[in-house]
Amino acid sequence: MKGAFKMTIEEMVAKARTAMEEIAKYDQKQVDDMLYTMSKAIFEQAEPLAKLAVEETRLGRFDHKIGKNQNMATNIFSSLKNKPSVGIIREIPEEGLIEIAHPRGVIGSVTPTTNPTITPLGNGLMALKGKNAMIVSPHPRSKKTTKKTIDIMRDALESIGAPRDLLQVIEEPSIELSQELMKNVDLIVATGGPGLVRSAYSSGHPAYGVGPGNVQAILDEDFDVAAAAELSVIGRSFDNGIVCACQQSLIYPAEKEAEVFAELGKNQAAVISDPAEVDRLRKVVFPEGVANPEMIGQDPDIIAKAADVSLPEGSQIIAVKVEENGKAELFCKEKMVPVLALKSYQNFEEAVGFAKENLELEGAGHSAGLFSHNKEHMIYVGEALPVSRLVINQPTIDAGGSPANGLNPTVSLGCGSWGNNIISENLYYKHLINISRIAMPIEAKDTGSPWD
Repeated sequence: MKGAFKMTIEEMVAKARTAMEEIAKYDQKQVDDMLYTMSKAIFEQAEPLAKLAVEETRLGRFDHKIGKNQNMATNIFSSLKNKPSVGIIREIPEEGLIEIAHPRGVIGSVTPTTNPTITPLGNGLMALKGKNAMIVSPHPRSKKTTKKTIDIMRDALESIGAPRDLLQVIEEPSIELSQELMKNVDLIVATGGPGLVRSAYSSGHPAYGVGPGNVQAILDEDFDVAAAAELSVIGRSFDNGIVCACQQSLIYPAEKEAEVFAELGKNQAAVISDPAEVDRLRKVVFPEGVANPEMIGQDPDIIAKAADVSLPEGSQIIAVKVEENGKAELFCKEKMVPVLALKSYQNFEEAVGFAKENLELEGAGHSAGLFSHNKEHMIYVGEALPVSRLVINQPTIDAGGSPANGLNPTVSLGCGSWGNNIISENLYYKHLINISRIAMPIEAKDTGSPWD
């Protein structure tokens, strides 16, 4: 059986290499035309793809998935458009350097059930930007949605005369096939749990992995509470909390607790402060201390019903007040549900300490949020927290890149050595190309002795 798996994967890789040969002479416009056509096709099919994902995975929110599909199709293509990735991509006359781009080869993309459309879309756009090919190994729980996504992109390629086999998908995925794929491709982008990432790193090929999220957000004393509450509900409710950059906690000034709770309520957050109700919710979300797979990505009312807790009608998230921090409180871990932990602080240094403790428990290297107008505090948090991204005065989901910030739009957020990843930035097309550097002689500069 393993031989059959290997032959199937080898055949797909061979087709991918043939497709790469067909576009070897493509110029920059032809490459960008491929990206435009694929992005537009997914944008136009955002709603049916969202519907299929909800029906197949039973995770997240239909309305948010539509927006997620549309935004990623738009934002990632916009970030790649007109960027040099073919032939000479940069000349630096004063240094005597010319940089020339080359494909990395056939890329294997192992994708999660939480993002069955945008992960293959985003990684596919970046792969083809560098004239690579890509083979996707989807999560078994979302194989239909991912296959449909890839089929739409393949049809788009064919419509402009580009080879369909630049993009392929394993239709009946398994752990064995994912491992076989990783052994046969030239580079791997692994988006999933730590086990998957370790497997990618041990494949014998270069690999980009991601780390778990546990995004902490701090409300500074100088920031408008109403705005912070609104941004927190957006950041926590998005797709019912299954996105890695979703806000997990709000750490707020103790003297503003009543205002914080009131403003959260105005933004459709059900604030739960009764210890007995918080405990029942804790046992539903983390039975026996482990995340409950039955609750992942579910609506707040489903979680509340399981915990015998009443919520105001239309609640977007459940916000639970916690007294402990770090290992002493399960709600301080990553929660792939629309539940926000609320923790008060006495001074700003204590708030940063709480956030750091939670990140060291889980999610180090990923992202954090800060609601503040104090630049010194921004720098202080950036230096103190082990995160690759600190998102200021935005929903934390914008850590994945947004037109409103300078982060590269991506579906794979590197977490650096904190998260056992090779990059501490958003995966970008430049990570998926090789660059040759032509070094010509230049006039030597007299720099003097470095020891003087």
